[in-house]
Amino acid sequence: MSSAKILVAQGGGPTAVINQSLAGVVLEARRFRGIEHVYGARHGVRGIVDENFVDLTQETSANLERVAATPASALGSTRDKPDIKYCQEIFKVLQAHEIGHFFYIGGNDSSDTVRIVSDEARKANYALRCVHIPKTIDNDLVGNDHTPGFPSAARFVAQAFAGANLDNAALPGVYVGVVMGRHAGFLTAASALGRTVAEDGPHLIYLPERTFVLEQFLADVKAAQERFGRCVVAVSEGIHDASGTPIASLLAKEVERDAHGNVQLSGTGALADLLCDEIKNQLKIKRVRGDTFGYLQRSFIGCVSDVDQREAREVGEKAVQYALRGERDGSVAIKRRGEYAVDYELVPLETVAGKTRVMEDELIAASGTDVTDAFRRYLQPLLGSDMPEAARLRHNPVPKVLGAAAR
Repeated sequence: MSSAKILVAQGGGPTAVINQSLAGVVLEARRFRGIEHVYGARHGVRGIVDENFVDLTQETSANLERVAATPASALGSTRDKPDIKYCQEIFKVLQAHEIGHFFYIGGNDSSDTVRIVSDEARKANYALRCVHIPKTIDNDLVGNDHTPGFPSAARFVAQAFAGANLDNAALPGVYVGVVMGRHAGFLTAASALGRTVAEDGPHLIYLPERTFVLEQFLADVKAAQERFGRCVVAVSEGIHDASGTPIASLLAKEVERDAHGNVQLSGTGALADLLCDEIKNQLKIKRVRGDTFGYLQRSFIGCVSDVDQREAREVGEKAVQYALRGERDGSVAIKRRGEYAVDYELVPLETVAGKTRVMEDELIAASGTDVTDAFRRYLQPLLGSDMPEAARLRHNPVPKVLGAAAR
């Protein structure tokens, strides 16, 4: 068996910087003598079992750099969640093609796939180095300070809410924006970084880490409307009641489910519409509008954090270095150092595989409808440079001539 062949794949939801990690793997691998081919699997693990490979060794460095700066998964992705039998089929293909190093760029499900494949190789006494490369806009990988893809998506969310707030201030009413995040509220919480002054929205932030009570939500909206004359709300798609049931399924007459049997939360627009209907019907507020950010936040071209780009490239490079110079499998993890710097560690696959990180309590305000300064300090350096900032007229008043009585 030759270890001179590398296979890399991308899994799960695309991000704005996942191709930086792909380019990092390919370009870094070229620096090592003895690496003959770097193959890419089309559409993740599905492409592996179908033997749908492309030879990335033939790509020019210039084209790889252009692809690296392009959002979404250049190799294509998949939502397949492999079990042991599926992973055994993956392993058979890796053996047949004499793959010596397997890199999978993805989230916690992807890390679990890498773990199972690694176990199968060990049981077969097959020399296969398996490394998971982190990626997810949800920022929910255990063992990481943050995850590539999240900073750029957070930048988009912060900017989108900054704009929605200005729109809402110009034409006051209630605005509800629904953000991705089934179990972790990091991305929804990023909306707070869109504020410039204290009166800015979002005035209310609802995260899946806290139980959602509809009656309290309506009371919160009413109070904000009375205080500010308007209300901007950021809501995670994963908000749920005390039993863990998604609010979307409680309010909707019919619900869709994804391939894994989960209630379909993204892309339907249902939750925003349902919450807006409750506000209109219960609070009798006329101007109520809702948006579902959906897939826009994942791969929005031109709204990318330069910090995210750099780190996504580096986790790909470090994965290759760990695989070709080290003697163990693992997952590359980002560790924060000092005011803001990062190191990359190879942590055991069991640390990350199949586990979900949620927002820590110290990042969520006691009210449950906002974030703390600790969260703002955590996220600010990840958003990158040149974050736009809204400007406002000073509204210097001109004295009235006729006065209100004359009208």
